[in-house]
Order: sequence, then C-alpha cells, then structure tokens
Amino acid sequence: MIGWLDCAAGASGDMLLGALVDAGVPLSAIQEAVDALAVEPVLLSAGHVTRQGIAATKVDVNAPRSTVTRTWANIRGQLEAADIPEPVRRTALDAFARLARAEAAAHRTSPEQVHFHEVGGLDAIADVVGTAAGLHALGIRRLTAGTVALGSGMVRGEHGHVPVPGPAVLALLQEVSAPVWGGPAPYEMCTPTGAALLAATVTEWGTLPPMTVRTVGTGAGSRELDEVPNVLRLVLGEPLSAAQPGSAVLLEANVDDLDPRLWPDVLESLLAAGASDAWLTPILMKKGRPAHTLHALCGEDVVERIREAIFRRTSTIGLRYTEVSKFALDREEGVVRVDGQPIGVKIARDGGRVVNVGVEFEDVRRAAVELDLPVKEVLRAATAAAHRTHPSGSR
Repeated sequence: MIGWLDCAAGASGDMLLGALVDAGVPLSAIQEAVDALAVEPVLLSAGHVTRQGIAATKVDVNAPRSTVTRTWANIRGQLEAADIPEPVRRTALDAFARLARAEAAAHRTSPEQVHFHEVGGLDAIADVVGTAAGLHALGIRRLTAGTVALGSGMVRGEHGHVPVPGPAVLALLQEVSAPVWGGPAPYEMCTPTGAALLAATVTEWGTLPPMTVRTVGTGAGSRELDEVPNVLRLVLGEPLSAAQPGSAVLLEANVDDLDPRLWPDVLESLLAAGASDAWLTPILMKKGRPAHTLHALCGEDVVERIREAIFRRTSTIGLRYTEVSKFALDREEGVVRVDGQPIGVKIARDGGRVVNVGVEFEDVRRAAVELDLPVKEVLRAATAAAHRTHPSGSR
C-alpha cells in the first residue's frame, strides 16, 4: 500500500488524524498509542463534518490544561519509555527531533534547550504519536505528498505575533526540500506539528503517483474557509508495476576530431539540457582513427534542446535519431545524515519492492569536506545508513 497526501489546504496534526480515521484506522488504535505515554490523560473523539460541501472526519484532542514545561529531552524520554511499536516510536522521535531543530534555529539556541510551548503541548504529542500509529496501522510502505499550502498573515504565539508561514514551518519543510506555496487563504494553513509530520513521513514530493486507488481518507481542519475546502486528503492504493515499457529518443554521433578534454563539459551540458542519460563509447573508425560515439537519451519534448547542445559543443555535423523503448523503475528520493550532514539517496522499486539504493556522490564529497574526513569513509557511512533505512526487498 502506498499513500499520497493532498495538501492544497495545508496540513496540521488534527487534519492528519482525521484523514487516517476516515481512511479506516480505528480511533481506538490511535487512542491506545496515545494512552501508552506517561502524560496526563488525553481523550480523542471523532465526528463527521463538511467543509464546503465535502464530507470529512474531524478528530478532536481533548487534553487537560497542563503546567508542565516540556523540553525535547522530556519528550524523548517519554517516547523511549512508552510501550508502543518500534516503527511508531521512530516516526514520533523523528518528528519531534525535527521540531526541536527548527525551533532551536528560530530562537538561536540548542535543540536540548528548546521549550516547546505550543508544539510541546499534550495535543501536539497526541497528534504526533497518533499520526505515527495511524500510518503504521495502515501498513503504508511509501508516503508521497503534493505541494503544501502554508498560508499568510499573522498568528499569535507564546512570545507574541508570528508571521505566517512561521520560521519553524519554513525550516522544517526546507530541510526536506518540500514544494510549498502561500496558498489561497490568509491564515496559518500549515502548523509546525503538521510540517514536522510531513517532514518525518513523506519520502517523495509531487503529483499523485501511479496507483490503483483503494480508498480516500479526508481529514477536516478546525475552521471553515471561504477560499478553499479546509481538508487534507489521503489517497491510498497499490502501486502500478514500475517497470512498464516507455518510449525515449536516442541521439548518437561518431566524433573523431574533438579534444578529449572537452567531453566532460559536453556530457554535463546534455544532462543540464534535459537528457536522462549521456555517455561515450570508444570506437575505431576508418583508417584506424580512434574516436568516440556520443549517446544522449532523452524524451521527445527535449530533443530539440539536446540536438542544439550537441551541435554547439561538439565538432559533429550529423546525428542519428532512433526511437527506443525502455523499462524504468519507480524512483524516489530521500535523505540520510552522516554526523549531521545531509546526503541525498535514490531508491529504486519494482512493484513496490526496493531493489536498489544509492547515495548522491556529490553530496558525499561535500559532506567529506565539511567534516574533514576521507571521502571513502563518508561514502561507506552514508551507504550503510541508506541500506538500513531502505533495506533491499522491503516494501
């Protein structure tokens, strides 16, 4: 099962909980995970509402007033001690760790010194743990999401008025390179809790991925908006087989009179122009002249750009054009960290099963410079972290 989140009206903890319950997660399963925390009693309730005529589920978190000042260390200890499934614990810890880093950056302090205030309240703890438990209950193997609406204007916080989107929200979504926009409504549409949960659970950003839709869960936000239905939709389904035959164009030229030192620039320029791949093959031409065949694989929509780049940057005066079929696996991007340095990861799936995991070498090289370590050590650590996160054969 894979999932896609429609964040056209933003995201918050209660919207995510509502979407999960609407998609079929028993409220009792979420309540059980929340009850496992050593905090004051928190009661969840769910009801049916409409937002601009769209039926949705609204989950309310009923928590008593608390005078406890919670730090990241307090919350981490409670999560580590709670009797909850390990995947739920990992997701909740990840979400709160991201919140701690974002709040620390906003207030220029360390994560351990952050007093969470709103995002550390009982309701947010319930939102984070409840969402982690709901995703675990559905057995979602991969969660994707569309562009996130953030809102605009001002919102009152613990220390006064805060501009929307808030510093923490921007920091959280920047960390995972999430696509965002202001959105149509002049309100806070994405909360820090919602942003942290998206950052901790979404592995790929974009439009609805190829799938056979099984169910749709719709979670409601607190207020009725005039500008947009205030709902978050969770679309669940089975992935289509990723290795479907597709079409591409192969452009080729034999070149025997180009300075070999220019080839790296040629290949880089073709990739920048939109080629999906570009490479050289050493050949022997007539009269025993050594040469290279330049190959560029691309889509029909960028053929003209690739053609122009080849003629501008090489000495060839002709090109071969071949329409080819190819198989392409479903791919997604992720991030692992080596001593705090982010390193991009590419994961390839066949029918939802991981068959290959690779790290971005340029990120490895940059991290090695930042950490003053040999590239081979950072590469080894990043590769091991990537395989731990996405083991081969997993779904």
